[in-house]
Formats: sequence, C-alpha cells, structure tokens
Amino acid sequence: MHFEFDATFWALVGLVIFLGIMVWLKVPGQIGKSLDNRADKIRNELDEARRFREEAAELLADYQRRRAEAEAEASQIVAAARQEADLVARDGAAKMAEFVIRRTAMAEQKIAQAEAQAISAVKASAVDIAVAAAGKLIAAKAKGRIADDLVARSIAEVKTRLN
Repeated sequence: MHFEFDATFWALVGLVIFLGIMVWLKVPGQIGKSLDNRADKIRNELDEARRFREEAAELLADYQRRRAEAEAEASQIVAAARQEADLVARDGAAKMAEFVIRRTAMAEQKIAQAEAQAISAVKASAVDIAVAAAGKLIAAKAKGRIADDLVARSIAEVKTRLN
C-alpha cells in the first residue's frame, strides 16, 4: 500500500492537529461558556428591558391619572373663579350705585350750602346798603350832635334786627 501524501492529506492532518490543540486548550468549552455568558447577558438585558417597559407603563398610567386630576382641578378652579368674578361684578355694581347715590347727595348738600351762603351774602350786602342809605338820609335831615347819636343808634339797631 502506497500512501500518497498530497495536499488534501496534509490539510486533513493540519485540521486534525488544529482541532486537537483546540480541544487540549479547552477552546470549545470556553466558546460554549462565552456563548452561555452572552445568552445570560442578553436574557438579563431582555428582563431589564421588560421591567423598564412595565415601569414606563405604570408611570404613563400615573401621569395620565395625574393629568386627569389636574384637569378636573383646573376646571373647578376656573368655575370657582367665574363665580367669584360674577359675585365681585355684582358687588361692584351695587357699590357703584351706592357711590353714585352718596355723591349725588353730597352734591345736593353742597348746592344747598352754596345757596344758603349766597342768600346770607345777599342779606349781608342788603343790610350794609340799607345801613349806609339810612345813615345818609339821617345825616342829611339831622344836624349836629343829636344827629350823630341818632345815626349811631339807628345803625346799631338795624344791624341787630337784620342779623
């Protein structure tokens, strides 16, 4: 039997030696261990991703619930504000009416005071004119010391009666 050592034989020998070295160095176990570690790592990442997804779903539900509560509270606040604004508007209108009534009464009172002051001023002016006229008439008709006494008494008497 004659063996021819051709390239295929040497390739087979090299492959067997290579596989032997790989088995001797426990490379298949290390590859399996590495693949198992990678599979565990991927499984852990998938579990963590699933957990994050569940937490995100819970957070979303929580935020949606909070948003609904906030919208309800905002609606209540707006309704309360509208009621308060209506109340303030009605109160303001009532106060404005009272203010107008008070201001009108004060204006009428001031007008009455001005009329009274004008009447007093006219009376005082009439008294002064009457006293002056009486003084001139008496002075023209009476002469001397008697006239002076008569004029002074008459002026005093007119002043006391008119005031």
